Amino acid sequence: MNAERTVPVLQLRDLSRVHGSGETAVHALRGLSLSVSAGELVAVMGPSGSGKSTLLALAGGLDTASSGEVLVQGAELGAMSRRELAKLRRRSVGYVFQDFNLLPALTAAENVSLPRELDGTPAKAARREALEALADVGVTDVAERFPDAMSGGQQQRVAIARALVGPRRLLLADEPTGALDSDTGEAVLRLIRRRCDDGAAGLLVTHEARHAAWADRVVFLRDGAMIDDTGRVSTVDSLLTGDPA
Repeated sequence: MNAERTVPVLQLRDLSRVHGSGETAVHALRGLSLSVSAGELVAVMGPSGSGKSTLLALAGGLDTASSGEVLVQGAELGAMSRRELAKLRRRSVGYVFQDFNLLPALTAAENVSLPRELDGTPAKAARREALEALADVGVTDVAERFPDAMSGGQQQRVAIARALVGPRRLLLADEPTGALDSDTGEAVLRLIRRRCDDGAAGLLVTHEARHAAWADRVVFLRDGAMIDDTGRVSTVDSLLTGDPA
């Protein structure tokens, strides 16, 4: 394997996130450590409230850890200014949100091209990349539509195109197939898998073992702590059901 593909793109070191204080404190994450290397897709599973979305928010620099470190391509996020974090997210991190987070005043193509333009890519080149990304997820027909003129599934695919556009090295996906039918969801997972095979690192939050099967490794969280880190989806099934593997 190429040496570059074995270097962790994402490193989480003894990561904790606590909301509030005293008796009302909520421990969203508890001492979690995890590395994701270039070329690797890691699935994150666990019941609601187990810390999955908090993990993604910390990995993408959208939230701040109470303790521990988050490193993306060797850079420690806690030591960065807001401007540096914004630049890192535009250039290196693609994030698929559960609620899409599309800008309502921009068309699909404009939503997808915006992070590339903000990163200095000329407008024509950014639009070309955006249209290619929209084609990859099968929604070129909505390129000039605004979000409120799209179905939920179309909005989801536009959000995924935005996360995949450009040379992103880290992909963070929070239930990326939630608004999609089975066939389209499989196509999106295949696209994420291909991007990881091409050298990106991916972290995929999912409730479904069949989606986790696309990953190289599965991490299982409960009450903010990692209770399993395995490549065997059968083990994940047993943890979800409580049955022995």
